[in-house]
Amino acid sequence: QVQLVESGGGLVQAGGSLRVSCAASGLIFSAYVMGWFRQAPGKEREFVASISWNGDRTSYADSVKGRFTISREDAKRMVYLQMNSLKPEDTAVYYCAAGRRPHIATIRGPSDVGSWGQGTQVTVSS
Repeated sequence: QVQLVESGGGLVQAGGSLRVSCAASGLIFSAYVMGWFRQAPGKEREFVASISWNGDRTSYADSVKGRFTISREDAKRMVYLQMNSLKPEDTAVYYCAAGRRPHIATIRGPSDVGSWGQGTQVTVSS
């Protein structure tokens, strides 16, 4: 079955940077759109970013545009989220997500997701 394992979360000061990573197995990785979501305490899970199966299209939530960058490395079956200029409101559990079926260009919401990782905590202190 599909397994998505996140790593790289932690505690960082506001204005700092962090990169979270996701290792995928159990799927033809290069055929799937990949994405990141986040969920803060008491809030719904929200879309952060996605990257198309062939890497030529990325999408971002307005709240992270210009600060976060999603990328993928198909040879290693990895997807990354580089987070710069972090703010306390970025504090959340970050989840890796794989699309529901192959060759989809983007993920717009949870209904587009076929598999989830277990999440990694990112805490930004003020």
